[in-house]
Amino acid sequence: MAVTLGAMGGKHDRLSAAEAASVLGWWIEAGVDVAVQEKPRAWLGEGAAAPVDVVPAPPVEEVNEELPDSLEAFRSWLGESSAVPLARAGARRVLPVGGEAAEVMLIADVPAPEDASAGQPIGGAAWELTKRMLAAIGIAPEQAYVANVSCIHSPGSRLSPKDLEACGAIVRRHVALAGPRRLLLLGDAPCRAVLDKRLGDARGHVQKVEGVRAVATFPPRLLLEHPSNKALAWKDLLLLMEDEC
Repeated sequence: MAVTLGAMGGKHDRLSAAEAASVLGWWIEAGVDVAVQEKPRAWLGEGAAAPVDVVPAPPVEEVNEELPDSLEAFRSWLGESSAVPLARAGARRVLPVGGEAAEVMLIADVPAPEDASAGQPIGGAAWELTKRMLAAIGIAPEQAYVANVSCIHSPGSRLSPKDLEACGAIVRRHVALAGPRRLLLLGDAPCRAVLDKRLGDARGHVQKVEGVRAVATFPPRLLLEHPSNKALAWKDLLLLMEDEC
């Protein structure tokens, strides 16, 4: 059996029975019991649009090294530069996955041990949940561009305020070069770096980052630990997709 999933504006055509069951599982866990959501919403653009917060970009010069001006060069820079926050001898780098002009770009926290082991920005059970979240809004994993706020896995290290400031400039350049249609910030560190806001303050608002519609939500690893937050995450995903429906 195959199921068509296009209601949320994604471009992949059909899901297998197993994939459809996984998506339905996410919806059930998120408490979704209506086709869209309880309150009527102007899906076709009628009425007042959700307010958009345009966050001023910090000057790129705050990073003490000139950032590349092409995505290919930028990804090479991430893999080699000592200017990437948390870079140090022995630290592992987890490079972004995806291509230009993706349906959505995900910015996760620094790589966890599971991510470093998998060699991807979000790994293990957290990635399986992320795929279900994407499928629920009609986006296939290959349509997403996935990166970390810093690509460095350095056990025992934490991002300082100065590191977060540098990460903000780096992420903004990354977004500008990757050119996604939407941006999803997963967790507190990406919100603090890019928006200068805590996750709790950033959630529920539409932002503009390098001209890209951006929304903040809980990181998938936290959703695994606290499933009750999935209903709130579903609202964030609807907000992310709202102008595309």
